[in-house]
Amino acid sequence: MGRVLTELKTLGDLKEAGYQPLSVKDELRKNLIAKLRRGEEIFPGIIGYERTVIPQIQHAILGRHDMILLGLRGQAKTRLIRMLPALLDEYIPIIRGSEVNDNPFAPISKYGREIVADMGDDTPIEWLHRSQRYAEKLATPDTTIADLIGDIDPIKAANRRLTYADEEVIHFGLIPRTNRGIFAINELPDLQPRIQVGLLNILEEQDIQIRGFNIRFPLDILLVFTANPEDYTNRGNIITPLKDRIDSQIITHYPKTIEIGIAITQQEAWQKRDGQVRVHLPYFFREIIEQIAFEARQSEYVDQRSGVSVRMTRAALECLISAAERRALLNGEAETTVRISDLLFVEPAITGKIELVYEGEQEGVQNVARLLIGRAVKAIFPRYFPDPANRKEGRAVYQPILDWFARGGRVELTPELPFDEYVRRLDAVEGLCGLVQRYTRPATPAETASMMEFVLEALHQHSLVGKELIDQETRYSDIMGAMLSSLGRDDDEEDEDDELLRGYR
Repeated sequence: MGRVLTELKTLGDLKEAGYQPLSVKDELRKNLIAKLRRGEEIFPGIIGYERTVIPQIQHAILGRHDMILLGLRGQAKTRLIRMLPALLDEYIPIIRGSEVNDNPFAPISKYGREIVADMGDDTPIEWLHRSQRYAEKLATPDTTIADLIGDIDPIKAANRRLTYADEEVIHFGLIPRTNRGIFAINELPDLQPRIQVGLLNILEEQDIQIRGFNIRFPLDILLVFTANPEDYTNRGNIITPLKDRIDSQIITHYPKTIEIGIAITQQEAWQKRDGQVRVHLPYFFREIIEQIAFEARQSEYVDQRSGVSVRMTRAALECLISAAERRALLNGEAETTVRISDLLFVEPAITGKIELVYEGEQEGVQNVARLLIGRAVKAIFPRYFPDPANRKEGRAVYQPILDWFARGGRVELTPELPFDEYVRRLDAVEGLCGLVQRYTRPATPAETASMMEFVLEALHQHSLVGKELIDQETRYSDIMGAMLSSLGRDDDEEDEDDELLRGYR
């Protein structure tokens, strides 16, 4: 064309340059095709959807579909829809001063039609960046038709001395103001049914009607929605006629493997701190954190209809690193390695992000959190060591350790223990260090110590070693001794310990 598009100032300049406007859906389709041909990544940072969700979204765009992303919380639905504007043209021309981003070639508002009729090719234009062509509304019960579509503005009518029959007294809502762009509604079922009805015309006829005005505004817009499954809560449903008009329903999901979950958490969690303390995180801790989420998603104590967000694993990993960081600060250490006892401080990241069924409420959310952590440790342990559940081949490996505890051995660990004291107490367990060195290759002495505690916790989870947790002090001992010692306590103490132990079985 010879001139940079954004230098064009009038409708006549656009015609002279040969500019051809496209509808927003055609524009998205054109740019997606170009990116696919070039092999570009369409949704950077979205992990685990490469063969499922992302192809379906691309199919919807290629088919010029409005779409809804349906899935449980924490499945990147909002992040996905916020990436759609990247598929729009960088700039498009609109009539200068238009409230509804009027296309200079086909204006829809009275203002746009009149200025083109009066000025013709001299109609002034301005360029709208794609970042300004996306709007989003969280559906809430108090959302109104006026918010989304528009209403009569009596103040505008009074100031301009207009009658209510004049089109210019209309105050446009969010959707008309996003004309020629993408409009998203999050949590669609929360929208009252009568408000959902107001969206029917937009989806089918691509137009809006306001307060009985005998006029139509043919909008150029892509509508995108997100929702949790309708049986998630009793807050509301998507009305059937509206669901019927949404062209593509795309089902999202949680990570299907631990490795995908680790990649997501690695990307999202704040791990590179300010350098005050260097925290080393052995890889098996990443596996345990992800396994906690997997255990929660199949636990009989957790309401599976509400889901378990990937935000839980992100927060859990950050809490785990913070626990190690705090210990190093208290002990004046410049670096530290995460320990199994640090998992105790992951509980706050779990308790606030799971919904419990009746049985879970009876157990208590803290006990359920500890149960999930324990199950995760138990599930990951056989990846590194022989499975203690295998009586023929696995159990014999741990016999020297079990014999040490049977002779009255005891290990007491607190989260703030300095490294030297932490290692000294673990080294006292006969056969423990040798077992770790036999089956694993720890990179540092600190990682070896963490692995040693890993073994003790896993043996407890298999009911081979006793454990008591009192005021954040962990005490490992002979399983029979721990059971017998509880018999001599008063009822209140016994009930309290039973609750704690039940959380680790």
